[in-house]
Amino acid sequence: MKFSATSALCSALTLFCSAPLAAQEISCEGDGCDAPAAIIVTGQGLEQTPATPAYSQQEIGRERLTSSASGRIEDALSDVAGFQQFRRSDSRSSNPSAQGVTLRALGGNATSRALVLLDGVPMADPFFGYIPLSALAPERLASARVTRGGGSGAFGSGAVAGTIELESAGPDELGLFSGALLANHRGATEASATLTPELGAGFAVVTGRWDRGPGFFTTPADQRVPASAKSEFDSWSVGLRTAVPLGDDVELQTRGLVFDDRRTLRFDGADSSASGQDASLRIIGRGDWEFDVLGYLQYRDFSNVVISSTRFVKVLDQRKTPSNGIGGKIEIRPPVGQDHVLRIGADYRGSSGNLLEESFSAFTGDLRERRRAGGENSTFGLFAEHDWTLGDLILTGGLRADRWSIRGGYYEARDAAGVLLTDDRFADRSGWDASFRAGALFSASENISLRAAAYSGVRVPTLNELYRPFVVFPVVTQANEALENEKLIGFEAGFDYALSSRSQLSVTAFQNRVKDAVANVTLTPTLRQRRNLDAVRSRGLEVIAKTGFGAIDLFGSLAWTDAEIEGSGASLALDGNRPPQTPKLAASATLAYRSADGWDLSATLRHVGAQFEDDQETFVLPAATTVNAFAKIPLAAGFSIILRAENLLDEEIMTRNQAGSIDLGVPRTIWAGIRIGG
Repeated sequence: MKFSATSALCSALTLFCSAPLAAQEISCEGDGCDAPAAIIVTGQGLEQTPATPAYSQQEIGRERLTSSASGRIEDALSDVAGFQQFRRSDSRSSNPSAQGVTLRALGGNATSRALVLLDGVPMADPFFGYIPLSALAPERLASARVTRGGGSGAFGSGAVAGTIELESAGPDELGLFSGALLANHRGATEASATLTPELGAGFAVVTGRWDRGPGFFTTPADQRVPASAKSEFDSWSVGLRTAVPLGDDVELQTRGLVFDDRRTLRFDGADSSASGQDASLRIIGRGDWEFDVLGYLQYRDFSNVVISSTRFVKVLDQRKTPSNGIGGKIEIRPPVGQDHVLRIGADYRGSSGNLLEESFSAFTGDLRERRRAGGENSTFGLFAEHDWTLGDLILTGGLRADRWSIRGGYYEARDAAGVLLTDDRFADRSGWDASFRAGALFSASENISLRAAAYSGVRVPTLNELYRPFVVFPVVTQANEALENEKLIGFEAGFDYALSSRSQLSVTAFQNRVKDAVANVTLTPTLRQRRNLDAVRSRGLEVIAKTGFGAIDLFGSLAWTDAEIEGSGASLALDGNRPPQTPKLAASATLAYRSADGWDLSATLRHVGAQFEDDQETFVLPAATTVNAFAKIPLAAGFSIILRAENLLDEEIMTRNQAGSIDLGVPRTIWAGIRIGG
């Protein structure tokens, strides 16, 4: 299963170099030759099935993705009320390992409960389960589709909160060349460029982005000390994607991504880094027998230095966490009749990784222990799903069977002299889990559709949850090698009202329950451990609305969520509590003006309700309401002036409250720059 960074890069280069050969056109000369049929290369996956709208969905188009105030993907996804990271910080001022994403308040720690796919490839870190948000540049995307609730399709294992599908942009959206250069009033810069040349009968997309800046103080002024530091960040990513025909209705798609992300948080020396090298190959067939064959490789690494919040010296150096991911899927859609769509297939996801860290004395600075931990996880799934159209009624049902395994787990510690202190080898485990989803979509009239769905899902604990302890000084969170799989059961019902293509209303009521939800359970004021709760139950209401007239558009979403922990035994004290980092109310509304001659102006109002820092409901993160703004002013020859304002009213956004030790989110930030194309 293991492979090196070099092999991942070589794989990507091999795919790229082979693409032009696949793209060569066969020439024909003379009177006997007929004109060849046009071959259309899309660079996309298979079409969505007819029953896809039976599940609660929201799609964000390219115009909105490229007009967020921060230029970050997590900001754009926040248009979907109920989307959240573990903390309110964005991917410039948080620890990368806190970038787990979820929906419907289904989560008790920083691991992603939502499955995030980029062109069909799972993007979660193989060891931690967080999403490398800084590497997912919005300007590279055509759309983002968010499906709430469990799913049973390809890579459905792990999608207990929903699925976020990111689709890359192609030549139609990008043009031959596009780019942007911006700076903010604190001296940060953002530079991006995209080149999209023809590649035989297909195309290639070469992209790059570099973000850097001194950041801001996340520590409030009255808590700063000489060691306090701004949230300095420096991240870059380079991507390469190709799409070429292999025949009239078959195309080959390749993708490579390399990224590096470095940040400082709270104190001088409290540095973290996340890096990765990804490569994938995908073959799409759109004939009578449609198919989607995908394979991918990932190499990721993470490091983190913990600084004592009392003596302001290094106490822990998590210097490397190398991990590998490998996976793929085969999906086939056989011809079964005009009113039927059948999907059958298999998928595999494997991950392996190791933690290498060293602890130091806060008093002497001497090395105390060297620790190593890690293991391997894998999931092999079989799935089938059938859509049946009966006039105005569409029925859908799907089943998954997943063979999961947890193996090779270990934890060892040695003192400074190399003497073995702890040598734990954990028993291998494996088993089968089944999950389903079923839904119905009924067109009650020309304007109204009714839908209902039920589903289940499974998530295997990450290597991080099983084997890696961590410190947010002075709180230590222990790992737990005995964690069980999370299991979701849920149902929902709703309606969609479309007065026109621009005026629509969607309302969904839901109830989801995750049995054995993994959470960071408080044992003492300075000690937590990852444990399985009896369950996290979440029920609520989601509303999406949009309307428009002329060049004006208004759209918004709202999520009201009543989530609570079900606890007994060791977690009895948590019974009835709200899960940490979970607001009851989240809402977003955007007013936009887009003219025919290229003007693009928008303002976004967002509200996130109060939430608790901890499972004891002791420390509160107050509600926050922010206003963001964006302006694109066209010039000549494809150039535009870009103006952006984050947190325009300078609302205080509290992102951490550990017994009164506070971290804050982004203050008012003004950006200005220039964009060409795109």
